[in-house]
Amino acid sequence: MAHTLKHQKSLLTRVRRIKGQATSLEAALESGEDCLKVLQQVAAVRGAVNGLMSELLEGHIREHLMNESASAEDRAQDMEDIVAVIRSYLK
Repeated sequence: MAHTLKHQKSLLTRVRRIKGQATSLEAALESGEDCLKVLQQVAAVRGAVNGLMSELLEGHIREHLMNESASAEDRAQDMEDIVAVIRSYLK
């Protein structure tokens, strides 16, 4: 996946931010933080994961599905694969 290598630095920054947020969430739960603070941290983690997914999806669509040099059959298969990933993500 060339687009993940091309944008590796920003993707890793997002992943590290998610990791930090998840660690903070774990600490909040372990320390008995107020429920509202825990919920806010869960929302922050979810937003960060959604942002990462959005960036990856956009890159995939642009790099693979819009690739005019790929055969129609390859693009159709890629479309089915990405639809399966999106369905799984939305469950």
